[in-house]
Amino acid sequence: MSARGRPGTVDGVKLHRPARRAFLVVHVVASAGWLGLSAGLLALGLAANTTGSAATLEAAVRSMKLFADWLLLPVALLTLASGLVLSLGTPWGLARHRWVWTKFWLTLATTTATVFALRPGVNEAVSAVSAGHPLPDGGDVLFGPIVSLSAYVFMTVISVLKPWGLTRRGRRLRESTRRRTPAEPARV
Repeated sequence: MSARGRPGTVDGVKLHRPARRAFLVVHVVASAGWLGLSAGLLALGLAANTTGSAATLEAAVRSMKLFADWLLLPVALLTLASGLVLSLGTPWGLARHRWVWTKFWLTLATTTATVFALRPGVNEAVSAVSAGHPLPDGGDVLFGPIVSLSAYVFMTVISVLKPWGLTRRGRRLRESTRRRTPAEPARV
């Protein structure tokens, strides 16, 4: 079978073992970093919502802004990009297995939510607190980290368990591969 039609290739490009391992390390480290950043944001959000100290409140939301502005988006994009490279350059494929497909869409959704919901909520909280006002809405600094941390834990679990089997496309590809491969004679 030609490399072009083989599962785990995109236009005949397949990741060889050293490249696959390097991308896997990058993906796991970036994913773990994203999970850790979300846990840190949740801790800071809890501190901002439960403190009676104006100084602690301001320090917590300013720290959240630092995480959200400088770390969260680059780590999210690195996770997304490395996951895409791994899925497109290995037999797992992007749309062959339900767990990979689910991780892709959840990663895309949480990256989008980081840009359009979490960062603006944190920026609004910092602006209000810096001006001497109370925290505008405690949910703004808690909801994003809770949702993202839940999504990342879920994605970690399905990465380990690999549930649900093949997608409809994956079953079609498997069947077409089986039909093209000639049967080997039985060995005696």
